[in-house]
Amino acid sequence: MYEQHFGLKQLPFTLTPNTSLFHGLLPHYEAIQTVLSAIAMGEGVIKVTGEIGTGKTLVCRMLMSQLPPNVELLYLPNPVMNGYELRQALAKELWLDQDGDGIALTDRIHEKLIDLHAEGKTAVVFIDEAQALSDEALETLRLFGNLETDYCKLLQIVLFGQPELDERLTQYHLRQLRQRITFSAMLRPLNVSETVAYIDYRMVGSGCLSNPFSLYQMKAIWRASGGVPRLINQICHKSLLISFSEQLEMVSSKSVFNAILDTTDTIKPKYYFPRFWGWRAS
Repeated sequence: MYEQHFGLKQLPFTLTPNTSLFHGLLPHYEAIQTVLSAIAMGEGVIKVTGEIGTGKTLVCRMLMSQLPPNVELLYLPNPVMNGYELRQALAKELWLDQDGDGIALTDRIHEKLIDLHAEGKTAVVFIDEAQALSDEALETLRLFGNLETDYCKLLQIVLFGQPELDERLTQYHLRQLRQRITFSAMLRPLNVSETVAYIDYRMVGSGCLSNPFSLYQMKAIWRASGGVPRLINQICHKSLLISFSEQLEMVSSKSVFNAILDTTDTIKPKYYFPRFWGWRAS
C-alpha cells in the first residue's frame, strides 16, 4: 500500500476501529464520560446513539479499555435474538450453563449477579447495534434491569444504537423501558475544526512527519463527508491511494476530488480546480 511512500507506520484511515488512533474529540469524549459516570453512579439503563459512521463502535471499544477493575463486562455484539436467546447470551458471558427454559436461565443469571455483587463487582452489559433488538428482547432487558438489591442494580445495561433506537423507544408499549433510561448520549458529526484535527492526528499518530493533506483539502473533506468519521476515513484513504499511484509527494486536490466522487453518501463537488466549488446535494 502507500505506508512507506508517505512515511507511515500503519494505515491511518482503516474502517476497522483502531483504538490506538483514538482522538478524544468532544462528541466522543462526552459520550465516554457520560457512560463512565452513569456506571459509577449505579444507573440502570444507559443509551448511546448516533448515525451510521459516527463512531459508536470505537466509543464502545474505548469504554471497554477504561472500565474500572471492579466491573464485570458482558458484551453482546449481535443483538438479533429473541428473549430466550438473549438469556442464553448473558448466561454464556457469565460462564453459566445455557440449558433449561427461560425461567431456569433467569434464576441462574440472577444468582450469578448476586454472587458478583457479594464479591464487590458491578455487572455491566454492552449491547451494540441495539436498534436491531426485538421487542421481546427489549422487554427481557427491562426485566433484567429490575434485578436489584436494596441499594443498587445488579445489572447495568448500556445500549449502543442508531437513531432508529430512539424512534422505537417512543412507542407506547416500550414506555417502561424508556422511563428506565436515566442517561443518554448522542454522537454528532464532527465540525470543521474537529475534522481537521481528526485527520491531522491520525496522520501524525501513524508516523507521518508532515501531513500531505492541505488545510483547504481537509476542509473540503469535511464538507463532502458532513463530518461523519467513517466517510472521512474512506475519502482520506482513497485520496492517499490515488496520490500514491501517481507517485505524488503531497495529496493532490484532484485525488481528493476523485475520492469524494468514488465514495457513497458524500456530498459531491462539481469541480476541484481552481478550488472546490459547485457542491451538489448528492
